[in-house]
Amino acid sequence: MKTYHITALDHTGPETLDKRLQVRPDHLAAMQKLKATGNFILGGAFLNDAGQMIGSALILQFSSDEEMELWKQNDPYTIAGVWNTIEVRSFKIAAV
Repeated sequence: MKTYHITALDHTGPETLDKRLQVRPDHLAAMQKLKATGNFILGGAFLNDAGQMIGSALILQFSSDEEMELWKQNDPYTIAGVWNTIEVRSFKIAAV
């Protein structure tokens, strides 16, 4: 399995937070499925100074770059247009 660090920043429009909150149960259900299959390592939301969610950080693992791309294109936040930019990097977990 290859490990990825994903940084996804939300659009900045006034409706984005409402859209994120509407889609969040579907996104979390998708993350639970990834956890059940061993693909989800860690994840959470970036917050602004007011404590509102403005993006996501994830550590995921997939068998291939193609599998990761398939996930990325089909995540509920991607489909709903919540995420504006998605940056993916290969990631090595430190053995400490």
